[in-house]
Amino acid sequence: MKKLVRDLMHPGLLTCRLDATLGQVSVLLTQQHVHALIVVDRDGRPIGIISDYDLMAGEWLSADPKSLATMRNLTAGELMSSPIDTIEASMPLGVAAHTLIEKDVNRLLVTEKGALAGVISTSDFISSIAREEKPLRETVADVMSDAILVCRDKTPLISAARTMTQAGWRSVLVVDAKGKPEGVVSGKDLLPYVENGVDEKLTVQDIMHPALTIDIHARLREAADLMIQKHYHRLVVIDQDDPQAFPLGIISSFDIVAAMARPGSTWQK
Repeated sequence: MKKLVRDLMHPGLLTCRLDATLGQVSVLLTQQHVHALIVVDRDGRPIGIISDYDLMAGEWLSADPKSLATMRNLTAGELMSSPIDTIEASMPLGVAAHTLIEKDVNRLLVTEKGALAGVISTSDFISSIAREEKPLRETVADVMSDAILVCRDKTPLISAARTMTQAGWRSVLVVDAKGKPEGVVSGKDLLPYVENGVDEKLTVQDIMHPALTIDIHARLREAADLMIQKHYHRLVVIDQDDPQAFPLGIISSFDIVAAMARPGSTWQK
């Protein structure tokens, strides 16, 4: 029997007000350990969604005092994405996975007979893989991305944020002069700087977090388990037989969802 959206979704909505400032949004995202909030109007009706990526895309890391002042006055309603993509709770999970990929989004608002029921996100799919009793046969090598966004450890934080926005990436791998990985900077690492701006002297090395690695031959379930346990959305792929070599790629939560949507996967049977 195929699983349905209602079997995997999480009920309820994490919301913010239409007039919430970007600084307030960043605090809520950090406190709730999520990547996005549903924006509601005065009557509590969902009208849009705002994510950490939206904050980055707004170039709120500008060193120009005037531009920074403008960004600090923006509200969730002015920067949110609208309308919100929705899916019925009775739809198969495979349809939800396809929708996430086709629309290039990380979450869908779930409705039950027209009424709001909750949200289903990429993270929910990762959790479901980790709970599977039978391990999947796919390995990290089957679904990882070979491309990696990389910067030197001395790169200014402002430059890294702009490059991430232009490339459409949510993170950048930080390496030393010899190409050895030192850490990762993600959108979540940048959130604390929304409200007060960034010191021009700050570099990626000042705020990066340790990179989590996984062997290229590891099973997909191992990658999902590690992401869930450590609250990471991506892992650096290495060859454990040659640990000094440059990383082979990146595997992200979105790569796992794409694997689930492939014909013949466990979720499509």
